[in-house]
Amino acid sequence: MKNFDVSILIGSDSDFPIIEETIGILDKFGISYAITVTSAHRTPERTEKWIKFSEAKGCKVFIVGAGAAAHLAGVVAAKTTLPVIAIPISATSLNGVDALYSTVQMPGGIPVACMAIGKAGARNAGIFAVQILSLNNPELKLKLNNFKNEMKKSVEDKAKRLSMKNPNIIGDFD
Repeated sequence: MKNFDVSILIGSDSDFPIIEETIGILDKFGISYAITVTSAHRTPERTEKWIKFSEAKGCKVFIVGAGAAAHLAGVVAAKTTLPVIAIPISATSLNGVDALYSTVQMPGGIPVACMAIGKAGARNAGIFAVQILSLNNPELKLKLNNFKNEMKKSVEDKAKRLSMKNPNIIGDFD
């Protein structure tokens, strides 16, 4: 297997539809990644082995999606000095709030950057990883600036389109 910049861990195959948002962002920016399914509780040895494998393959950032107790990101953070970005996933009757609380309550010294619950968080995790990787990559930084400008233009275009349908909606106020 080739080297990769981002290592993605999910706690279950059912988390994959959420992590596809992350994959879409990484693909858009041409960021290399590898993904596995592993569990902090059911397969702790596999998790640790994946972390070491990822580091040996040149990984620079870990992205971890997990629901319920969501300990996976914390375990990764405890075993590496690389940045860890967590995506709480709605996997229980608590709709991801349990995963969110579990993730943001990391003890001092074991930092985990926590995104929003679900698809928005998965998308932001990808963008945040790109931001981290762009610190030493001017070409990636330019792509990121272009991406943000595209988002800005999209919002402005939507406002203009709506203003054509209703005179009370102001599309352009410069």
